[in-house]
Parts: sequence; C-alpha cells; structure tokens
Amino acid sequence: MTSTLTMGKAELMRLARDQMQRQLTVPDWTPAQKVAATCRILFSQGHDSGLAGQITARLRQDGHFLTQRLGLGFDEISPDNLLTVDEDLAVIEGPGMPNPANRFHSWIYRARPDVRCIIHTHPLHASALSMLGRPLTVAHMDSCLLYGDVAFLKEWPGVPVGNSEGSIITEALGDKRAVLLAHHGLLVAARSVEEACVIAVQFEKAARMQLLAEADGEIRPIPPDLGAEAHDWLLHEQKVAATFHYYARRALRDHPDLAATLP
Repeated sequence: MTSTLTMGKAELMRLARDQMQRQLTVPDWTPAQKVAATCRILFSQGHDSGLAGQITARLRQDGHFLTQRLGLGFDEISPDNLLTVDEDLAVIEGPGMPNPANRFHSWIYRARPDVRCIIHTHPLHASALSMLGRPLTVAHMDSCLLYGDVAFLKEWPGVPVGNSEGSIITEALGDKRAVLLAHHGLLVAARSVEEACVIAVQFEKAARMQLLAEADGEIRPIPPDLGAEAHDWLLHEQKVAATFHYYARRALRDHPDLAATLP
C-alpha cells in the first residue's frame, strides 16, 4: 500500500473529497424543510432584525419560489407557513403576503440561472461594516469560502421594493455568490439552500472578524492562490451539506417546535 505520507497535497485533497462524498451522509429534507431550518439557523446566528430580511428558494416551476410570510420572524418559520410566489410576488400557495422587498430576488433569479437560493439579512456586524463604506475583507481560512466571491455595492439605492433597486443589486452582485450592500446588509445567491445558509453564517462571522482586526491594526492579505484553493475546498458540496445540518442540529435544540416536524 502506498503511504499517504508520500503524497502531494493535491492528491490528498482529492482523496479527502472522495471520502467526504461517500461518508458525509445527511437527511433528505424537502426544500420547505430546508428553508424553515435556515430561518431558525439564521435567527440563532444573530441574523434576526425584526421582519427585515428574506430567504427565497427557487422551485422547479419557472419563476416560482418559496419564501416566508410577511409578519413572521425567522424564529417563527415552519414548512407549513411558507408561501409559494411567482416573480411578480403573486401568491400561488399559502396564506398572507411575501415581503415586498423580495422583488429584487426575482431580478437575480432571472439573471442567474445557477442560483437556487437567495438570503438577504441585516446582521449586526455586516450591517456595521456596510455603514463604513468598506468592502468585506476575506483574510482568514474560515471565511475563504467567500474569497474572490463577494462583491460590494458602494451606494445605497434606498428601500429595495422597486425594479430599479432590483437591477442595481443584480448588477452589483454580478457572477459572485455574495455582495455587501452599503448602508444595508448582506446578500447571498448560491447553488442550494444549504450553500446559501452556510455562506450567510460565515459572511457575518467574517464581518465581525474584520471589525475586530481593523480596530487593532491593518489586515494582512492572504496569497491569492491559497485563497482560491481554500475557497474551492470549503465549498465542496457534501462538506457544505454536512455543515448546514450541523448548524441545524444546534439551532433545533432551541426550536423544538420545528424539530418535531423534521425527519
């Protein structure tokens, strides 16, 4: 048998990815269950801001997505009180109305067929950073899933309920997975609910680390090749799914009402 102690890093990373694909098993939840769990995770991770913030998940039907009902906080969302809406925010299924600010989600989905889930929140540290006119700095291994993958909207376009705001935010996001919105908060546009949730959690942690580090000195950049390597490693699909379900297990211990509805 060839000893792994003689292998190069690239080969070891490939072996680890293959093993994660085989060994990291996760529950088979519906999109509604994943969205509801994400809301509870975000609440537990400090993303609560009253009724502000939205999560949407694209469904198989063209232009249809799941979202939470306006009037409920993240800690109150369950699979049975989610709405199905179209890109005009007309309710297809469920009681109540969506947040009117979901309009910019429709613009992003139209421009980005790769995006399956969008999260927009106003967590404390990302919001504080958004007030300073500085982009998010990615300079720690844990936040490298955002390395080269986070944009910055420098000017606040106002309350995002109009089509112009949808166009502005979509253009600022470009082909990235995330964007810091000036005087506003964070936005994540990802390939899955799990990926969007994990990135949103880490975005807020990265903002907090940046504010702490900048209070004591100048942040040292990381080498671009190592940042790109860490980005791809941290966004491995099965690793992201396992991380999501770890966050869910933690959050659901404080939310037994939702835990009772999940397999």
